[in-house]
Amino acid sequence: MFLALDQVSLRYPGAPSNRHAVDGVSLALARGQIGVLIGPSGCGKTSLLRAIAGLEKLHEGRISIDGETLADADGGLHQAPEKRRVGMVFQDYALFPHLNVADNIGFGLRHLPRAEAKQRTAQVLDLVGLGHAAKRAPHQLSGGQQQRVALARALAPSPRLLLLDEPFSSLDVDLREKLSQELRAILHQSGTTALFVTHDQAEAFAVGDVVGVMHQGRLEQWDEAYTVYHRPTTRFVADFIGHGVFTPARIVQGSDGPRVQTALGELGELVDAGECPLPCAYPQGECELLLRADDIVHDDDAPVKARIERKVFRGAEFLYTLRLASGEQVLAHVPSHHDHQIGEWIGIRANVDHVVTFPRLASAAD
Repeated sequence: MFLALDQVSLRYPGAPSNRHAVDGVSLALARGQIGVLIGPSGCGKTSLLRAIAGLEKLHEGRISIDGETLADADGGLHQAPEKRRVGMVFQDYALFPHLNVADNIGFGLRHLPRAEAKQRTAQVLDLVGLGHAAKRAPHQLSGGQQQRVALARALAPSPRLLLLDEPFSSLDVDLREKLSQELRAILHQSGTTALFVTHDQAEAFAVGDVVGVMHQGRLEQWDEAYTVYHRPTTRFVADFIGHGVFTPARIVQGSDGPRVQTALGELGELVDAGECPLPCAYPQGECELLLRADDIVHDDDAPVKARIERKVFRGAEFLYTLRLASGEQVLAHVPSHHDHQIGEWIGIRANVDHVVTFPRLASAAD
């Protein structure tokens, strides 16, 4: 693998000995891949980026790029940040206001002959679609254009790895979505290996080839975005990603394999039935089933009814919070032309093609 982290741990001075900003993180990125780290505030995402950049020393573990060891806590190795050939893009752009766009980008190319630096500046400006803006001052550009200039400046020295720390957090939602797609295209076109930090799930899924979910300094899961969403490996990931609830369920052995009984009735035929846990996986087969909002279908003819407790308008759809007569709560995405009122009972059914289960919590089992 091109970027490899092996059991990386980082603790800030003054922190308790058992409190790590980063705790035993291992991950790998292939050359040209884009990885994204997501998680709640204070989970260690930015600290991990700073460790890779060389701005923080490791307490444990090892970091290497393209087979070269950059940091090794056991061996006492810590390569200086300026020698790592790692670029960084921050959320505040950090453009020089007194320099035009071309000079901002060329600032990191002063080691090159003037003609070569000018050519490289023109190349990266064209790559980010700002070739026409070379002579403009930063204040004459929009926020999105300034962020693309910051990206071009980071790409100009041809870093081995590009680190991006919430680069779009100060931009409005529509612009962030557009720039996320542009960023992915630019990085792939340039063949740049990158690690991106965000708190926005939509942004993470739009940008990343691989997505990592962090919690309390630990990397809970590192996988393709589709797998992180549909196959969360820990309860935290299942709860953090997407909209969903954990509902009591029971796995029983049917004549054709395991079956899952829920308050919505027995789940129908499962596409990935072979991956359904056996009843013996849990005491008496009792577990908790992850039901995402897209697993619940509004169906007026369904025998199961649920009362609308809350609803959030999302343009094309509502996110309904529903309560079954048995007391269980579920969420459902419903097309927005089905504008039901709070307190109304509607028919619902489960449309689940695979199951994600976890042991029952003590409070759920009582």
